Amino acid sequence: MLKKYILIAFIMLASSPLWAKDYKASLFGIHSDGTTLNTKSIQFAIDYISAKGGGRLVFYVGRYLTGSLNLKSNVEIRLEEGAVLLGSLNPFDYDKKTWTALLFATDVENVGVTGKGIIDGQGKLVARNVVDNIEKGLLVDSYKYGRPSETNRPMLFYFRNCKNVNIKGVTFRNSASWNQTYDQCKNLVVDSVTVDNVEYWNEDGVDIVDCEDVKVMNSYIDAADDGICLKSHDATKACRNILISNNTIRSSANAIKFGTASRGGFINVKIINNKVFDTYRSALALEAVDGGFLENVEVDGLTSTNTGNLIFLRTGERVVGKKSRLQNIKINNVSGDIPATKPDAGYGYEGPIEDQPRNISPGIIIIGVPDAMITDVTLNNVSFHHAGGGKAAFANVPLSQLDKIPEIPAQYPDFSMFKELPSWGVFARHAIGLKITNLTMICDRKDFRVPIVLDDVRESSFSGLKITQAGKQKDIHQNNTKNITVK
Repeated sequence: MLKKYILIAFIMLASSPLWAKDYKASLFGIHSDGTTLNTKSIQFAIDYISAKGGGRLVFYVGRYLTGSLNLKSNVEIRLEEGAVLLGSLNPFDYDKKTWTALLFATDVENVGVTGKGIIDGQGKLVARNVVDNIEKGLLVDSYKYGRPSETNRPMLFYFRNCKNVNIKGVTFRNSASWNQTYDQCKNLVVDSVTVDNVEYWNEDGVDIVDCEDVKVMNSYIDAADDGICLKSHDATKACRNILISNNTIRSSANAIKFGTASRGGFINVKIINNKVFDTYRSALALEAVDGGFLENVEVDGLTSTNTGNLIFLRTGERVVGKKSRLQNIKINNVSGDIPATKPDAGYGYEGPIEDQPRNISPGIIIIGVPDAMITDVTLNNVSFHHAGGGKAAFANVPLSQLDKIPEIPAQYPDFSMFKELPSWGVFARHAIGLKITNLTMICDRKDFRVPIVLDDVRESSFSGLKITQAGKQKDIHQNNTKNITVK
C-alpha cells in the first residue's frame, strides 16, 4: 500500500511544473522605468533560468519596456501586482516568424505567464508606426482597408507546438492584432485572465489553433474581433478535448466561434456556463467551411444579452471539392435577447454594418449545403426575446420562393450572410436529425415572418414549443421536408 501512495505522489509531482527557484528581474539589470528597452536583458534572464533547470522570472512594481522575447522550457514569467510588461512602440523591435509577436514560445514545455500584473502591447500606437513604415517604403504590406496586414502587427503571444502551458491571472491589453494565439499546443490552461483588446482592428481575444487538451476558464474577454476563437489551419490536425467554461465575453464580432479556418477539425468540445453581452454577431457560431469536420460539441449554460444572433451553425465549401462535416451538437440551457439596435454601438471599433438590406436576423440559424448537410443537432431548454418589427415591404422573401435564398457555399461565414431570411425565430436548411425541445421564443414587436421555417430538413422533431408573437398565423412553415414531427 505504501508503494502505491509513493507511486501516486511521484506521478502527481511529475505532472506538475517544478519551479525550482525565483529570480528577481532586477538581478539581470532589467529596468522598471518604462523607457529603457530591456529586450536583451530579459531574454538573457529567460535563457539563463532555462539553462539552470528552470524557475520563475519575477517582475515587481514598475513598467518594463521590451521588444520580442522567446520563452524557453521550464521558465515561468511572473508578473506581480503593479508590474507592467510594456511592448515597444518601434515595429523594428519585434521579430517576425510568419506572425509577429511580443512573446514567442516554440517547441518548448512547462512554461507559464502568471500573476496579477499587466501585459500592454500599446497596439494602436504600434500599428500607427507600422503604417508610417509602409508609407515610407520601409515595409512591404498589402495594406487593405486602410490598415496593415495581421502578420505585420504584433500580437501579444504566439505559442507554437508547446506542452504544459499555464497562463493565469494576468491582464492582457492592447495588442496590435490578435491578442493570444496558441497553435498546436497540448495541455494548455488559460485561467482567470482579463483580455482588454479593443484598440484596433482584428483584435481577437484568445485563439486556439489545432490544440489538444485545453481549458479556457474563469476569464473576462473584451475584444474588437472574435472573443474565443477555435481554428484549424492544418488538414491533418484538430482542436481536440477543449473546455470553455465560466467566461464572460464581449465582442464586436462573435463571442465564441469555431471554424473561420476549418481545414482539419474540432472534436470533443464542452462549452459550459458562459456569459455574453453587447456582441455584434453571434453568441455561438459553429462553422465547418474549409473541408474539415466539427463534431461532438456540448453547450450547457450560455446566457447572452444584447447580441445580434444567438446560435449560428453553418457548413460550406470555401475549398472547391472539399466537403465539410458538422454533426452531433448538443445545446442546452441557453437564453438571450436579439435587440433592434446595433449591439456594439458606441464601442471604439464597432463591427462593420454589412449584409444589408435585411430585417433583424433570426435568433437561431442552422444552414448546411445540399451535399454537406448538418446532422444530429439537439437544442433543449433554449429561450430568447427577439425585437421583431420585420416588415414585408422592406425585404420580403416569400415562403413560396425559398429558392431565392442563395446557397453561397464559398462565402465567408457569418449569420447575416444570407441577408433576408423569412423567419424571426429559427431558420433551418439542409439539415438531418434536428431535435428541438422546450424552445421558448418571444417576439417583442409585430413581425410578418413565421417563427420557424424549415427548408430541406429531414428526420427531425419539435416539442414543447412556446411561441409568443402578435398576429401569429402558425408556428412552423415546411418546404421540401421529410419525417418532421411536432408535438
